[in-house]
Amino acid sequence: MSDFIEYKDKMAFHPGYYVKEIIEDGGLTQEEFAYRLGTTPKNLSILLRGEQRLSIDIAEKLSRMLGTTTTFWLNLQQSWDEVIAQIKYDEELEQEKQVFRYIDYKYFRDNFGLPDIPRKTNEQIKLVREFLRISSLMVLKEEKLSSVSFRSYRESLSESNTVNTNAMLQIAFNEAAGMKAPAYNRKSFERAIEYALTLTDCVPGHIENIKEKFREAGVILVVLPNLSNSGVNGAVKKVDGKVMLMVNNRRLYADTFWFILFHEIGHILNNDYGVSYDLDKKSDKEAAADRYAAEKLIPQAEYDKFIASSDSFTEETIRAFATSIN
Repeated sequence: MSDFIEYKDKMAFHPGYYVKEIIEDGGLTQEEFAYRLGTTPKNLSILLRGEQRLSIDIAEKLSRMLGTTTTFWLNLQQSWDEVIAQIKYDEELEQEKQVFRYIDYKYFRDNFGLPDIPRKTNEQIKLVREFLRISSLMVLKEEKLSSVSFRSYRESLSESNTVNTNAMLQIAFNEAAGMKAPAYNRKSFERAIEYALTLTDCVPGHIENIKEKFREAGVILVVLPNLSNSGVNGAVKKVDGKVMLMVNNRRLYADTFWFILFHEIGHILNNDYGVSYDLDKKSDKEAAADRYAAEKLIPQAEYDKFIASSDSFTEETIRAFATSIN
């Protein structure tokens, strides 16, 4: 590694560069200087090549030996570190741009108030990164980021799916982490579920009421706008003793919203935490959550009686059946 860097409008010298000059001007060998400094020749050699950070201990020894200040040497190291950090940041920014191609910035602008700054990719990346509270968009490529099982769909997921799924999950986690709620209580949650069932004949305008009932049971319900290419229907995760339940609202005004909500509820009651995708393949756990939602919304026994009651079905009879099961 070099002991000198010139990058853009910045220039920096590693502290070892100056130490090397001092040794040469003093007519000493590196071995002699190392012993006088109270370190090993090997450690000094590594420092002179710019391959090791200057420690506080060595900075103090240099200051005592040469009549300088410790701060002088530490400032040299800091200037060097800042240039190295800038180089690494710019290199990673280029990699982040590849990930950012998968993400629709308008989603964050339209739904979460990020500013409208067309064509300013670097600034958009910075804002999305800060909004998601992550150090780099590169981490969105990692399934382990969310600490939530992607269940059985790994082989079906593209990199774009993973990136956008993680983006949605980060939004949900951040919202859930900021909500005050008691620890998850299954009995209380079961009562809250029965309350939610009383609202299934409504357009989900009472979602805030459901959120509050769930919150009292230690379940944080987060309803998010759909993010393109995520393919996520919902997800559940334990967060600090609470449970986060996230659902995608792309079908907020359709009957399937209720099915997705109760599907995720089924996962919680089955103690199965993870992400549900809008894909054809069904695992046993997904099928179990489907059965729970179906039975909860339309009890099988009631449905069988309805089917047996007539050979033909009209809007009127279907509406009457829907009313009879609330």
